[in-house]
Amino acid sequence: MKKLTLLMILTTLFACAATTEQLVQQGDWYTIGYQDGIRGNNQRTINQLSKLGSTKHSDYEQGYIVGLEEFCNPNHAYQIGLTGQHYEGVCEGTEGAQKFRMEWQRGWNEYSN
Repeated sequence: MKKLTLLMILTTLFACAATTEQLVQQGDWYTIGYQDGIRGNNQRTINQLSKLGSTKHSDYEQGYIVGLEEFCNPNHAYQIGLTGQHYEGVCEGTEGAQKFRMEWQRGWNEYSN
């Protein structure tokens, strides 16, 4: 039941999110960065951002940092692993990195079995 509830919440959150293309048109680079961070994606390079359009790299970076801080919360790592989301090591170097990885791995192992 918990798995189903979590999956429904995550699906709803991501479904409500604007697409990257829409955000580029709006010039909302902060939200693009935030979405990348909260999803646990690696930070986009300046070259990757430039291909999307006229960028505000500092806005993107600020949003990414905030999103990444939320993603890297070790208290959510187990659920992230449990949903089958791959972890790309983006939390390495943060204060809770070791606990995050251990909790994610615990969830991933349960997902995989």
